[in-house]
Amino acid sequence: MNHTPPRSPSASGSLPPKGARFALGRPVGETAKWLKFAWQNTLRNRRRSLVTVSIAALGTAAILVAGGFALSTYKGLSEMASRSTGHLIVARPAQFDKDEDTPLQHGLDEAQALRQVLLELPQVRAVLPKVEFSGLISNGDKTAVMMAQGVEPDAEFAVKGPFLTVQSGTLLAGDAAQPQVLLGADLARSLKATPGSSLTLLASTTEGAMNAMDVVVAGTFSTGVPDVDKRAVYTSVPVAQQLLATQRVSSLGVFLDRMESIAAARERLAQQFAPLQVQSWEQQAFFYRSVRDLYNRIFGALGVVIVVIVVFVVTNAMAMAVIERTREIGTLRALGTLPAQLLRSLGLEGMLLGGAGALAGALLALAVSVLLYVFPVDMPPPPGRSVGYPLNISIHPTLYLLTMGAMVVLTLLASLWVARKTVHMPVVDALAHT
Repeated sequence: MNHTPPRSPSASGSLPPKGARFALGRPVGETAKWLKFAWQNTLRNRRRSLVTVSIAALGTAAILVAGGFALSTYKGLSEMASRSTGHLIVARPAQFDKDEDTPLQHGLDEAQALRQVLLELPQVRAVLPKVEFSGLISNGDKTAVMMAQGVEPDAEFAVKGPFLTVQSGTLLAGDAAQPQVLLGADLARSLKATPGSSLTLLASTTEGAMNAMDVVVAGTFSTGVPDVDKRAVYTSVPVAQQLLATQRVSSLGVFLDRMESIAAARERLAQQFAPLQVQSWEQQAFFYRSVRDLYNRIFGALGVVIVVIVVFVVTNAMAMAVIERTREIGTLRALGTLPAQLLRSLGLEGMLLGGAGALAGALLALAVSVLLYVFPVDMPPPPGRSVGYPLNISIHPTLYLLTMGAMVVLTLLASLWVARKTVHMPVVDALAHT
């Protein structure tokens, strides 16, 4: 008499009925059965499953918080750097890679005409000239070295926004009756200068002669970088050109409508304005690049460590589950269950644990990010700076999806790796396991 082998016991939650297959393209109901049985198996030892899910959740949250912090820092530094120089910088090639023997030796001629051409381009929002020079600044009794910039006051501060903090007085006025300067806070303190004080600028002209000009202090400012505040001076482009006896400017800062336009705009400008050179803000942002490279190494190493810990915990949990169910697996094999079916079931268990942990970790990271926006926390000043910055965690959908997906895949692979040997064990050996 032929007897049909009995079906695998569903009451235990071990496997769906014999003959079922889990694969893409199979009926949804069949797939749901496999997921149901896998979920039931995870509940057989709830304490172990809870620990596994918790570790996966903490690992996911740590990666998302660290990654969000890095992305937020990159965004803040990129905005600060691009506001300082412009999204693109147009200058002669020597301006970027050669020292000047005299002020503005490598400066731009006919800058105003070039500026008008740039402003006609559809992606360009503003074009700001800059005159960079060094010299001395004196109050009559004391003299200090200055690193000065000539800017267009009204356009400069309107386009760039609050890229510096005015501590006293006002910003430069474009229609001032007297030549004005804006001093770094530490430089002003050294010269005992306050708004309204009279100072003298001394610099070499483009011909190599010394020139002097009396100016009035409009105000003082702080950039948050002490080394900059000890030397920084802002004045208007006409005052700088008069002091240096030239009509040249050092460069033109091009501000675009959005950051995403930089690559295309740079390529277009480089072709249109050859032999001039066009650089992006990132090429000039040395501090940004150094911080980005440092954070990439730190958080990259942190991510690897977290992934190793999570995979180890999941592997250990699944190994214990498989060992405890060795005889059960042998029984199912004897009843006709295929090793591939067993692997799929056990793999789904690991995937469910990892998925639950990834989801919980994502919710935890999201909660932390929102709380930091509602209740701001200030970070201590980074090296070389005197002012801290708010601790913000960016909520980036792509980062969340990639992290959660990676966590699910890794836990699935860890489960399959642990179970592969046991499901292929000879039936007799599995049944004799104690």
